[in-house]
Amino acid sequence: MTPLILAVLLSVVSAVSYAGAALLQERLAVTTSPRRLRLLRSATWWLAAVLQGAGALLHVVALGYGPLTVVQPLGVLTLVLAAPLGAAVARRRVTGAAWRGIALVSAGLAGILLLTGAQGRTALTGGQQAVLAVAVLGAVVLLVAGSAPLVRTGRGGGGAGRARALRSVALALAAGVAYGAASVLVKTFAQTWTDSPLTRTVPLLALIALFAGAGLAASQASYRGGGLAAPLATATVANPVVAAVAGILLLDEGFRYGLLGALLAALAAAVTAWGLVVLTYDASARRARDGERPPPGPRPEDSVPFRARVGAADGRLALPEPGPAVRHRRDGDPHLPLAARVPSPAGACPEPAAGR
Repeated sequence: MTPLILAVLLSVVSAVSYAGAALLQERLAVTTSPRRLRLLRSATWWLAAVLQGAGALLHVVALGYGPLTVVQPLGVLTLVLAAPLGAAVARRRVTGAAWRGIALVSAGLAGILLLTGAQGRTALTGGQQAVLAVAVLGAVVLLVAGSAPLVRTGRGGGGAGRARALRSVALALAAGVAYGAASVLVKTFAQTWTDSPLTRTVPLLALIALFAGAGLAASQASYRGGGLAAPLATATVANPVVAAVAGILLLDEGFRYGLLGALLAALAAAVTAWGLVVLTYDASARRARDGERPPPGPRPEDSVPFRARVGAADGRLALPEPGPAVRHRRDGDPHLPLAARVPSPAGACPEPAAGR
């Protein structure tokens, strides 16, 4: 087995792990309290964290065997797998709009990554690591702080759905930025850990852990009220875009084919944005349709002592014979059960006694 084939296989398994983690995070977000201590007591949360960690570890190993231009585009398989998997678990079909959005995002992201695959330096210097850390931490803090007012807006009436969607996208963007920076640092670690002293390796590992933890927390929060497709698409797009920008600015990487490659990359970015809009609109429309359905539970007529039924002979509404306590109360008494106060058709049941 060649190193390239091994890198492809590891990337595919990594994408499956990420998709499973995203699905568990969404289910956990809509079924549990957002308090972190309660999440730590959830086996589902720990399983999602294990799958997320396994996906990241497999991605790191794949980067050691294959080039960035091959490993990074395969990350779009996470998005392709997660939406159908979520639909299967929820027992609903994937809409045509969702399939179109997935195809557009996958094609656009793959085009961007393939076009920004020019090789440069393989590792960041200490100063470049500091610049990247400051820039990424600032971006993450701004995105998380900007999503806080949207939480209060999302609890209200008008515009609540839009506020929740914007909050979800902002947090997913923060997660993608953090994960993208972690990927750049992981690439640096994979290339330099055998030759670097501990004084440089330990701070690098600390930054990787910080960004990975921030990405995990932000991605978990992004699924609350935002569904699966839109936040996952946002994080999946932002991750490699941040890595590509860092590669261009800090590692002297560039677009393939010169100016033509730059124009094609811009076109691919537009296709990716279009797919993201399609996915976001489809997710919002599905949540709106689900909100119109009555919640599951007992039917109102199941709560009364006895139910009306249609007689088999004449099709008229027939009520069972009322009990003694009912016969000695008039129709309309507020203390009677609901079914006993409903006026019955003529001949359906004996009239209650006039006196008490």
